[in-house]
Amino acid sequence: MASLLGVSSATLIVASRGGGGGGGCSSRIAMSMTTEKLGIKIEKNPPESKLTQMGVRNWPKWGCPPSKFPWTYEAKETCYLLEGKVKECVEIEAGDLVEFPKGMSCTWDVSLTVDKHYKFA
Repeated sequence: MASLLGVSSATLIVASRGGGGGGGCSSRIAMSMTTEKLGIKIEKNPPESKLTQMGVRNWPKWGCPPSKFPWTYEAKETCYLLEGKVKECVEIEAGDLVEFPKGMSCTWDVSLTVDKHYKFA
């Protein structure tokens, strides 16, 4: 795994989060928590009010089937993951609001379909 210190490169592995259709989500207590690792800011369970204020549901959407490809962020990207899970250097999953810094290079290794809203700044 390459170092992300100085925003260079890393490998991200994407896998789908198990669905299980029921109302399990409504019974859990969601707490928002922000962490930063290797230059990537991750906010777990952001409140719907924040997503609405940011206009997340109006951002373009992007998704991809299982694949592997290199990616360099030419601008800061903020995304809200609707489906999928990314792990290796960092782990992000459905329900996370994530900010990738400008200039970061990584390899996305997508094992299952991903769906997300995104915005470049």
